[in-house]
Amino acid sequence: MTTLVVIAKEPRPGRVKTRLTPPFTPRQAAALAEAALADTLTAVAATPAARRVLVLEGRPGPWLPPGFDVVRQCGGGLDERLADAFAGCDGPALLIGMDTPQVTPRLLDVDFDECDAWFGPAEDGGFWALGMAEPDPRLVRGVPMSTQATGAVQRQRLLAAGLRVRDLPRLRDVDTADDAAAVAAEAPDGGFAARLSRLTAGSDR
Repeated sequence: MTTLVVIAKEPRPGRVKTRLTPPFTPRQAAALAEAALADTLTAVAATPAARRVLVLEGRPGPWLPPGFDVVRQCGGGLDERLADAFAGCDGPALLIGMDTPQVTPRLLDVDFDECDAWFGPAEDGGFWALGMAEPDPRLVRGVPMSTQATGAVQRQRLLAAGLRVRDLPRLRDVDTADDAAAVAAEAPDGGFAARLSRLTAGSDR
């Protein structure tokens, strides 16, 4: 079975989702980040897995469900942190972030019977999921992150290594207020959508 890995930051005001400010305050942005993380972890918890790992910058909180191993993020850029997360995996692994609360167990329940890697492109040019049957940190390290070409470069890395790559659906990350509204509309029954609704209604300040 596959190890499922979530890489995340502790949802603290001023440290997460800063592009949501404005229109939201830092505290509101952190509340949205917490809701997104909680929905993501709930989906992972409901997905069959050999192991579930949270690679965390900061400290776990009440949003963390049981059944996860918590690992401290290493220092360095995002490519180094992703590479280090894969280095800690033994056997097939799928890594996702905390920015796509619309994920479902159906999306995350992947197998590697007919491929060597899974790639989940994001609308902003990055990627929301990356999986390898035999995790190799070298295939992530050095990829330029947070650019419109990040996803294309990462996917090409996999192909250049001779891996058979299968694609997951393209998803939208939550970075801006427009992203938040669009993602909430995709998953209206989730905690993220509920938190956004309360904030925009002015009842959750």
